[in-house]
Amino acid sequence: MWLAVRTIQELFDLAGKRALVTGGSRGLGAEIAEGLCEAGASVFLLARREKWLTPQVEALREKGFEAHGALCDVSDREQVQSAVAEAVETLGGIDVLVNNAGVTWGAPAEEMPFEKWRQVVDVNLTGTWLFSQEVGKRMLEQGGGSIINIASIAGLIGSTTGSRGDDTSLAGYAASKAGVLGLTRELAANWGRRGIRVNAVAPGFFPSRMTEGMLEKVQESYEELLPAGRIGRPGELKGVVVFLASEAAGHVTGQTLAVDGGRTIS
Repeated sequence: MWLAVRTIQELFDLAGKRALVTGGSRGLGAEIAEGLCEAGASVFLLARREKWLTPQVEALREKGFEAHGALCDVSDREQVQSAVAEAVETLGGIDVLVNNAGVTWGAPAEEMPFEKWRQVVDVNLTGTWLFSQEVGKRMLEQGGGSIINIASIAGLIGSTTGSRGDDTSLAGYAASKAGVLGLTRELAANWGRRGIRVNAVAPGFFPSRMTEGMLEKVQESYEELLPAGRIGRPGELKGVVVFLASEAAGHVTGQTLAVDGGRTIS
């Protein structure tokens, strides 16, 4: 028997949903958390530094949203387990996981320090795996949920370092984000029949602390490559995440949605 078709407002409504957002204290993570709140969800934010976490939680509460937070190094398995347990206890469960925490490091590929390579992979890829596994266990117990991994178009296409006027490589970042895309597909295949949808978002350049240094050098030349003619603007990512978190995307899993002004079509 077919279920009654819901209205568009009902499909995008996240009222009563409980979301955990890593790297949620600033930048794109803060925007994503705010978007989830605006759609009706309660949120639990994780970050490494108190000085950014507390103000963001307070800012959401001042807007009337239910928000909580805790400190966590996403590459540390024990901290991940503790943070997830605290979020579950506080919210009563987790319906939406957004793996947003990430770091990068640039150097000529032949000179990339091993410790920097490992740090980037540990945070971006291993951190995504640790949270997906820990939260996934609970989603399986409760009958489903939505996991959204914030990747990057760096996991889809290579960068021509010469176009930046130097030989800087983001090898560790690109490898980790490509790994996130593979992990997204694998977990979607593993858990799809058990009610968990797993998707990825691959942003292009958006203004953030991570990109500000590079954008100072390459924004003009980069925008010449884009069919849209510009980099991303604040607010243009949160709607994508809300869509993937909601029942509007109920038949979408294992997919990567590039939000890049068309960069990856050429």
